[in-house]
Amino acid sequence: MFTGLVQRMGTAQLISPSRVQITCPELQPQLAYGDSIAVDGLCLTVVEILPDGFLADVSPETVRRSIWGQGSGQRTVNLEPSLRVGDKLGGHFVSGHIDGVGQLWDQVATNNAWELSFKVPGDIGRYIVPKGSVAVNGVSLTIAEVRQGGCWFSVAVIPQTYRNTNLSLLQVGDPVNVEADMLGKYVEKLLGLGSPESAISLEFLAEHGYV
Repeated sequence: MFTGLVQRMGTAQLISPSRVQITCPELQPQLAYGDSIAVDGLCLTVVEILPDGFLADVSPETVRRSIWGQGSGQRTVNLEPSLRVGDKLGGHFVSGHIDGVGQLWDQVATNNAWELSFKVPGDIGRYIVPKGSVAVNGVSLTIAEVRQGGCWFSVAVIPQTYRNTNLSLLQVGDPVNVEADMLGKYVEKLLGLGSPESAISLEFLAEHGYV
């Protein structure tokens, strides 16, 4: 479990179809074998500690759902160790399980923030709501505006977050890892909204005495 508050930036590169090397000398001293580290929002497990970073294994599912599926070149990545009992929760609960890949649509600098907008597929957009939470490349952000049923949304990024994450390196069109707030997914599951046969309808409400 993570908070979406990035602690360091490093570099990462797939060195094989199933293994990634992360370099971050500043983070290395606090690493232990088996630790969970969010790498651009992906929950990865430390399998080997290197002098300047660590190695982690990635599954085919992780590669398919993330920006790693769009190229194996070296990337600047956001890094966050897992949340520990007693730690402050300043962002929101982030699982490190990416829903899919979005795309930076536009970016505008304002007097005190950067306004970024993103496009995401419909299966992610269904969970995007105004003033809700979303993790983009592992960064906890509050959604400011929503259009197209959630498939387009904007966020305001404060200077502290912008300077200390790879959001400042994004160019329009760049892919990003996106994880929607898990709360909406659980609500959908419990209400049966994901399956047409169990969706709430006027007929369902009438049958159960609500209308």
